[in-house]
Amino acid sequence: MAAPKLLFLVTEDWYFCSHRLPVARAARDAGFAVGVATRVREHGAAIRGEGFALHPLAWKRRGDGIFGHARALFEIVRLYRRERPDILYHVALKPVLFGGVAARLALAPRAPAVLAAVMGLGTSAAVPWRRRALGWALRLAAAGGRVIAQNPEDRAALTGFGFDPSRVALIRGSGVDTAHFAALPEPEGRSITVALVGRMLRSKGVLDAVNAVRRLHVEGVPVELLLAGAADPDSRDSLSTDRLAELAAELGVEWLGHVADVREVWRRAHVAVLPSSYGEGVPKALLEAASCARPIIASDMPGCREVVAPGETGLLVPPHDVAALAAAIATLAGDPALRGRMGAAGRARIVAAFAEAAVAGETVALLRAALAEKRPSP
Repeated sequence: MAAPKLLFLVTEDWYFCSHRLPVARAARDAGFAVGVATRVREHGAAIRGEGFALHPLAWKRRGDGIFGHARALFEIVRLYRRERPDILYHVALKPVLFGGVAARLALAPRAPAVLAAVMGLGTSAAVPWRRRALGWALRLAAAGGRVIAQNPEDRAALTGFGFDPSRVALIRGSGVDTAHFAALPEPEGRSITVALVGRMLRSKGVLDAVNAVRRLHVEGVPVELLLAGAADPDSRDSLSTDRLAELAAELGVEWLGHVADVREVWRRAHVAVLPSSYGEGVPKALLEAASCARPIIASDMPGCREVVAPGETGLLVPPHDVAALAAAIATLAGDPALRGRMGAAGRARIVAAFAEAAVAGETVALLRAALAEKRPSP
């Protein structure tokens, strides 16, 4: 019997490699023939090197415009007609929406199994009319398939949109390689360093983190801030490289740009911060920081709450509350014993609940279940 053909639909090759590669490897090892459809920039060779079929797409996460959207949709339709996959794995909102429509156009009446992974509802669910429109679109795109949510709030939102709760699985995060991201000793030195890892977006709280450090410097608290991540030209929410360079010129702020191995960041930093106002799934940057035994200060937002147990593995603060963020940083800066306890507890939490192998295993089990219930072709 031929191996069942599994096709991932992802916007960017780097996102597939950073967030879905362990699942794809586990699926390959479980007997699936894996393909990846994505925009290819710098990771095409790595994807092919895993033995996966690579299908380049000419699309972007954002900014395509109406004609770009139409071109991308028909490109996916052609791909699905050509490849005839047995199961589709649509990862994040845009692939879920475009891939669901393309599957209906390309593969009816032979509908494949579909797994739709909603990696965080983001800001689209914050405004009531957008929330209603998003719910309608998701129901249309993912009807009849199985859906993955990464946190309980998103799962509740999806069932509120009308999805059958029995078909919405909760798989917390993308997992983390706990051997690679091993516990690290605290850096030496009197000054305390906090780090924000991620795309340099306003909604990730970059400016709030800078303002909190400014406030602490005025108060005489010696804190340094590392910003680790690139500007995102595909997002209107991104800070420009010029603006980031201006921020890095300030006292106590350093912008590192993209860092290939973020363990180097956690070797330098005592505390992880993510004052996000964005609807995260489960932020991988926080999983990696906690796995390296770093305490976390994050916004009290969906996704962040999955990693941070307040008072145990870190501290939660209201989004956009610079004073609360500064106070939380000052608390950890002044208490090395508390940092140590929170870091150790965070590491234990990651090993117990967020290890990469466990998350990949849960996802492959869901793929198998979705494939098993697929009706045979007439």
